[in-house]
Amino acid sequence: MDDPDGWWKEGVLYQVYPRSYADSNGDGVGDLRGVIDRLDHLAWLGIDGIWLNPITVSPDADWGYDVADYTGVQPILGTLEDVDALIAAAAEREIAVLLDLVPNHTSIEHPWFVESRSSRENPKRAWYVWADPKPDGSPPNNWQSGFGGPTWTLDDTTGQYYLHNFLAEQPDLNWWNEEVRDEFDRILRFWFDRGVAGFRIDVVHMVVKDALLRDNPPATDDDHWMVRLTGQRQVYNGNRPEVHEVIRRWRAVADSYDPPRILVGETHVFDTDTMVSFYGAGDELHLAFNFLLLHSRFDAEALRKVVEATVAAVPAESWPVWTGGNHDMYRFPSRWCDGDPMRARCALMMLLALPGTVFLYYGDELGLLDTDVPKERLEDPVGKRLYPIYGRDPERTPMPWTSAAGAGFTAPGVEPWLPFGDVGVCNVADQRHDPDSMLSLCRDLIGLRAAVPDLRRGAYTQLAAEESLWAWRRGERVVVALNLGDDPARVGMTKGMVRIDTRRERDGERVEGSLALGPWEGAIVWLDEAHE
Repeated sequence: MDDPDGWWKEGVLYQVYPRSYADSNGDGVGDLRGVIDRLDHLAWLGIDGIWLNPITVSPDADWGYDVADYTGVQPILGTLEDVDALIAAAAEREIAVLLDLVPNHTSIEHPWFVESRSSRENPKRAWYVWADPKPDGSPPNNWQSGFGGPTWTLDDTTGQYYLHNFLAEQPDLNWWNEEVRDEFDRILRFWFDRGVAGFRIDVVHMVVKDALLRDNPPATDDDHWMVRLTGQRQVYNGNRPEVHEVIRRWRAVADSYDPPRILVGETHVFDTDTMVSFYGAGDELHLAFNFLLLHSRFDAEALRKVVEATVAAVPAESWPVWTGGNHDMYRFPSRWCDGDPMRARCALMMLLALPGTVFLYYGDELGLLDTDVPKERLEDPVGKRLYPIYGRDPERTPMPWTSAAGAGFTAPGVEPWLPFGDVGVCNVADQRHDPDSMLSLCRDLIGLRAAVPDLRRGAYTQLAAEESLWAWRRGERVVVALNLGDDPARVGMTKGMVRIDTRRERDGERVEGSLALGPWEGAIVWLDEAHE
């Protein structure tokens, strides 16, 4: 590796949803010891770092994203000693561990909020966002929650509304308060001192709100479709310029460690310039998730536009990051690829061959599909509220390790917290020794990326290609070509050799002047000579 402190640039990272990864004690819920037990799978795959969804103490109104103790571990998941053991075991395999940080809001059961709501005079009152009703008793402004309905709940004890941009059980912290900022400095250092390599920061763009609590303007026809869904632009309850002061402060804390810790932001914004602003001048986030790609159509033109705009906009000292799905988004083999395994192979090749860091979501390496979760088994509060339109349980179901009872996730006969998908069709054990499996393709792509510097750090150059074919060069000697259409296509290039094709029988095939690709086929080609 060229830059040990920049391991996250060249590496492949992997998101673990702890409740669904591996259950070590047979209670049907995944846990930290289960993650330790499966680290060899991640090392074999070639993973350089893992990000764990929240492991801190929570009443689980939103499954860990309502935090009641930022420096304790949810008992069903393990203990602080288990965290230490995980960090140590991962380090033995050269895998870094990142945790989730939720700074925008706490649980309604957090001791801070219990104090804050007890009276208007309580010292913790100013740790949260409180406001008087309008003269008619209605909420202070028109802000709408990301989970539906107003962002305000009236508290009968003190006669004021408190702000919650998500569930009413998730009151928003007041980041104008210096005591809140100081407390989070302490929280970061608590985990960094234990060896945590960094944080993925939840809804980082929303942390600071408008001090005057002004109404948001309505969405317009020109806004991204995700903005139009909410009916208003998030001008005053998110994306405030002052949030960059907070991030720079966190970055200074992260940079004070040796090696430096990293900050990865959930920047759920819908234009490239806003997303890129969270990198600052190389003094804010190390990585800002690109939701424009996540929400893109899976076709050559749409994807190419997102990538070209991102590569052009990200500052030279910063680094793009890509992912195909996460705990809040349907899995890419379902969402992008409609369950078609050939399309899923193209999507995986794209992610692992773009310029920047890639995050895989657990199960991506298998081509795992969303699982149909019946209404009576729903656990996601959003899914319960919006059923059957939308929910997040389908992408959070247990990892299928084997086809046996319990799927290698839990003990045979134990009912998992969410139902299994079809483990007989998709599981690690069956795919591991199949050279044509999605798992083998994933491991080989990661291995090629590790072996070829151009795939890790080479510049991105768009190549001319037919309409459904998206082709680009990485560095001087690598060409990536994806046919994202139903008809055969051809791309011109100098002589070379196919290193990996999504149809594995073509691996090693010679290329003489052009490469023909069938429908939904992708290839990575090593050119005989460097591009001039």
